[in-house]
Amino acid sequence: MTAEELLRSSFPDKRVELVRGKLIVREPPGYHHGLVTARLTGALVNHVAATDLGDVLAGDAGFTLARDPDTVRGPDVAFISRARAPRPTPIAFAPLAPDLVVEVLSPSDRQGEALEKAADWLNAGTRLVWVIDPMRRQARVYRLDGTLSSLDANGTLEGEDVLPGFSCRLSSVL
Repeated sequence: MTAEELLRSSFPDKRVELVRGKLIVREPPGYHHGLVTARLTGALVNHVAATDLGDVLAGDAGFTLARDPDTVRGPDVAFISRARAPRPTPIAFAPLAPDLVVEVLSPSDRQGEALEKAADWLNAGTRLVWVIDPMRRQARVYRLDGTLSSLDANGTLEGEDVLPGFSCRLSSVL
């Protein structure tokens, strides 16, 4: 399947991604996942609006990360700096990797899948990936330079040089 075929397809009440030409279909993630995603999206939107740093996208907005075979991933939340944000705004999947990606794990997600997603984002050029695990009350922070950090609920998510000035205590979104 190609990114264009995916865009023309309909999968009611399902979350879909295209990974190396193969369709991945998942059930909706559930209430707690949505709550964590909304809280973190709100914090990011407030910071980005106050600083005019770029665009925050939520709700599995699709990004074409690779072609032939195509990979289209949809993060729970993404940030794209103003300098890189596509204008005019694409109707289809954006042909770029966001600067920051947030993946919130749902109970059915496996650690290996989360690691594969993070690798796809980083390989496409995403500079910072936050994988939030609400069930374990922790997060892993993956960086383009290959470094990794782990946070417990008392830790703080930092925007680093990707989203300057942003910080959010993990416990406030869990």
